[in-house]
Formats: sequence, structure tokens, C-alpha cells
Amino acid sequence: MNKATPVPEGNIWDDTVTEDKKPTPKKSVKPQASAPVLPASPEYDIDGLQTDFPTATELERFVFDQTGVVLSLKGRANKLKYQVAMDVLNGTAVDPRFIGEGNPYLDKADMVPEEPMKTLPPRDPAIPAREDLQNEFFTAFVPHSDPDYHARGVKMHCTFRKYKNGVITYEVLGPIEPKPTGEKIDKFGRMRPEIIRWVDPRTGEQIVQRDDGTLTPVGRRLKAMMQTMKYNDSNQWVRYIDRDFISLDQRAAANPWDLSE
Repeated sequence: MNKATPVPEGNIWDDTVTEDKKPTPKKSVKPQASAPVLPASPEYDIDGLQTDFPTATELERFVFDQTGVVLSLKGRANKLKYQVAMDVLNGTAVDPRFIGEGNPYLDKADMVPEEPMKTLPPRDPAIPAREDLQNEFFTAFVPHSDPDYHARGVKMHCTFRKYKNGVITYEVLGPIEPKPTGEKIDKFGRMRPEIIRWVDPRTGEQIVQRDDGTLTPVGRRLKAMMQTMKYNDSNQWVRYIDRDFISLDQRAAANPWDLSE
């Protein structure tokens, strides 16, 4: 019986190692002193940026193309402007006050200005906390408050809430839509709106019925409107809004069989 053939050293799947020729032991090499490693010179410098991009707009667009970072450089001192751009291009963090917004290729002078969104009125302190909510009803069929939209039959989204002490509130949620207003000719000879205004019917949460049962002026009109919306032999105000039943309770939703009250 032949003796087992010795397994060659190294990788058995490496054809360069044969059975009759084993790898030659490596000679020990004395380590030699290496030259000091010099820091790599930055890829971008101020001279190059000033030569290729003489304006802040061109500089901002180049930085945006290379890094995706939007800079705010217009009006800055030249030395500071190019220093910030060079730092961003070379991967150095910069002060957040030099970071801008939007796309630098978009010229704001060519864009149609937009009216700011309105600020909603504060929640009336007479409205109970949301934890005291008894029931809530949403409808998407309230007539629009904007005269133009109202004339076209557009409806609003509104939520009615009734609280445990009898207070009833309403809140118009929207929809919010842009409304082009005016006309002007831009530098390309095209007609465009002067400004985009917002049709924003939101009201915030307001009182319809007080805790003593009296109605606010808007509340009287809303109640009358909801009473015209029939539901079988009743109407939506009685059926869905001004009704009394078991209060909403998160604990009851989780486990109706184990309540402390």
C-alpha cells in the first residue's frame, strides 16, 4: 500500500505549487527607513476658483454641481466667498450661515412670487382639552367660504367636535389651493401671473355651541346648515354632532373589560 501523497503547502487549488517543488522560504528583509509622507495638496484652490468663476452665481452653481451643497455667497467679501467655496469643495465643514436654500440655477426674478400662508387663530381657551372629547364628525360637504369657489359649488372639509361638558366646535381643514392673480409679461415675452395667492379656508378650532347651550353667530348658521342635511327621519346635526353617548376613552379602546371607572 502506497504512502499518502504529502499535501503541498499553501492553497491546494493553486496549480503553481507542485508536489516536487515546495515554496522557497522567504528571506527576512531588514526594514528600511521610509521617506516622510507629505500631505496631499488640495484639489481646489482660491486662484483656480477666481479664474474660472468670477461671479458668486457661477461659483454657487459650480459648488452645487460638484457637491450638491447650496451656498449663500452673494454680497460676501471676495476672500471669504472663495474660501468658503474652496472649503466645501475640499470636504471641509463650513459655518451653517453660508448654507443657502433652493436650486442656484433658478433665478428668483423669473419666478412667480407666492403669498405667505396665513397664520391660524389660536385655539380658544374656553375649548376643553382633547382628552375630554366625546364624539367627532367629519364632513366634506360644507359650502366654500371663498366667493369664487362658493359660486362654483366647491365644498370644504370640516370637522365638528363635541366635548363632555356640551361644548361643540368646528374646524375647517381645507382644501388649500393656489390661486394665480394678475398678469404680467416676463423677460421672455410670456404672460404669467403677478402673484400666487392661496385659497386657504382653514379656521382653526372655533366654538359653535358654548357649555351653557348658547350658539355663536357662526354656530347658528352652521347648525342650520347641518340640519338641512337629512339622515333618514332626522338630520346630521342631531344624528352625528349634537348627540350624547359613551365618551371616547383610549383605555376602553384597548380593553373595555378592565376600567377603573
